Amino acid sequence: MYKVLISDPLAKEGLQILEKEKRIKVINKPKLSVEELKKEIKACHGLIVRSGTKVTKEIIDAADNLKVIGRAGVGIDNVDVEAASRRGIIVMNSPGGNTISTAEQTMSLLLALSRNIPQASASLKAGNWDRKKFTGVELCGKVLGVIGLGRIGTEVAKRALSFGMKVIASDVYLTQDKAKALRIELVELKKLLSTSDYITVHVPLTNETRHMISDKEFASMKRGVRIINCARGGIVDEKALSRTLKDGKVAGAALDVFEKEPANKSSLLKFDNLVATPHLGASTQEAQLKVAVDIARQMTNALLDRGLSNTINVPCIDTELCKTLQPYIDLGEKIGAMQAQLASGAVEEVKISYRGDLVEYDLQAVTTAIVKGLLTPVLGETVNNVNACVIAKERGINVTESQTAYIEDFANLISVIVKSDKYKCEICGTLFLKSEARIVKIDRYYVEVTPSGYMIVISNKDAPGIVGNIGTVLGENKINIAGMTFGREKPGGNAITVLNVDSEVPKEVLKKIAKLKNVVDAKLIKL
Repeated sequence: MYKVLISDPLAKEGLQILEKEKRIKVINKPKLSVEELKKEIKACHGLIVRSGTKVTKEIIDAADNLKVIGRAGVGIDNVDVEAASRRGIIVMNSPGGNTISTAEQTMSLLLALSRNIPQASASLKAGNWDRKKFTGVELCGKVLGVIGLGRIGTEVAKRALSFGMKVIASDVYLTQDKAKALRIELVELKKLLSTSDYITVHVPLTNETRHMISDKEFASMKRGVRIINCARGGIVDEKALSRTLKDGKVAGAALDVFEKEPANKSSLLKFDNLVATPHLGASTQEAQLKVAVDIARQMTNALLDRGLSNTINVPCIDTELCKTLQPYIDLGEKIGAMQAQLASGAVEEVKISYRGDLVEYDLQAVTTAIVKGLLTPVLGETVNNVNACVIAKERGINVTESQTAYIEDFANLISVIVKSDKYKCEICGTLFLKSEARIVKIDRYYVEVTPSGYMIVISNKDAPGIVGNIGTVLGENKINIAGMTFGREKPGGNAITVLNVDSEVPKEVLKKIAKLKNVVDAKLIKL
């Protein structure tokens, strides 16, 4: 049974999705104090929030069993993702649910700003009839600069084009071909700032984007420019905006978000050329329903092992792709675990190479599994698929990945080279019939090993009597051999012997094997 705490209001349709699952117990308690939240979350496995709850490190540290944090909406600046990742907690959002609502809110503010609609409405309601005072400007023929062309930015651009605007955009992840297909000109931020009549921001709030529009940027803009922000408060420096609204460089601004909310006491509200709304971007009936349904489904899928989607700190694997990738993920974790148990010294570097037909997929989940397998024998349950790469980085382990579709001996191959101050070894694995895992190379020796259960890896000289002597020692200690494979450089040279056995091998028995004639070393691997 999984307990899911909902600490902000959620549409009933989302609640119903969670409540119909027999293995999920819903605890619906919105508007908890920090102390109440810390107490309530202690035994919970899932947490669903909107923008109201601040999921700080303090809250995360108070959770003993938390596995998933779900944000019903796109922004995750109210969640300490780094703290969650260190604890191995999945963080996910529902970015698609409020796309249209936020895009329409942006266009609403853009139009209201252009035609002075809020001011004119307030004046008329006050008993005035002043048409000249509220003369506006047309959108047709104006240049709209869109900073960040993700889902929402793209929808805004489409709507602006229908008004006859010229749309330019700045986005480091947007290709020229995609921009051309959208009928948008892709430009550097500097050019966007200097040529736009309107500027709208659609980027997340991060350390890099905080105050990305400040005094320097305002100074480079055209006089009479208009600013719209329906993304996150803090992207536009409000003090700088106040100064430029006052001196008239910016003709007007429209804000749906603020650095500190609620913002009913913000000094910006005194400006007549400011249009402001209280964070209404996703406040439509349709958006509320969509984000609630989306995050509820994502939460149940994550907790009940049905696949991951829209995750922030772990690779997403939908249900169908999971079926294809899972054998590779399992193989990768076993290769990592083998390396950990064979290695000596402090691991410094992990080189992962993917070859063959598997490179057509996103393999980040496989890479994570390899690192997890490498770290688990030492760190145990403290490492998982969320924090494995974070922990590796913290410990100074350099993980690199390469891919090639070129096929040599196998249709698909995963190669993992681990290097420490005392050790360097390559282990290669593949899938037979797309599902049966095999280790096909250990160091420089080609083998065929089923990676499962208990395995003994023996370094030896290729000499007569090795197999019999090893079998005798194991037989005397009532350890049954389930499988055996050999690899050698050349007849009579260095060799490797790998055995699958039915039970754990005591250290004393391993020492006896290591002391046999022509045996160099013997190690036990548990998978």
